[in-house]
Amino acid sequence: MIGDPMPQPTPLPPARLLDIDGVANLLGTRVRHVRRLVAERRIPFVRVGYLIRFDPPEIAAWLDTHRSDVAG
Repeated sequence: MIGDPMPQPTPLPPARLLDIDGVANLLGTRVRHVRRLVAERRIPFVRVGYLIRFDPPEIAAWLDTHRSDVAG
């Protein structure tokens, strides 16, 4: 009907945070390497109490900033 307001889209839930195992799997490295990146503050992470978690969009942006351009 003409007087009905347009339905609002349902917001998507936030991306699920990854644990160290998930990031190591994503990067194709060992957990030890990811722990070293965290200790040296070279990778973005979120501390939830004593847990370390990673936001997938932040990890994707971090990967883009560390990408090497190969001149061909």
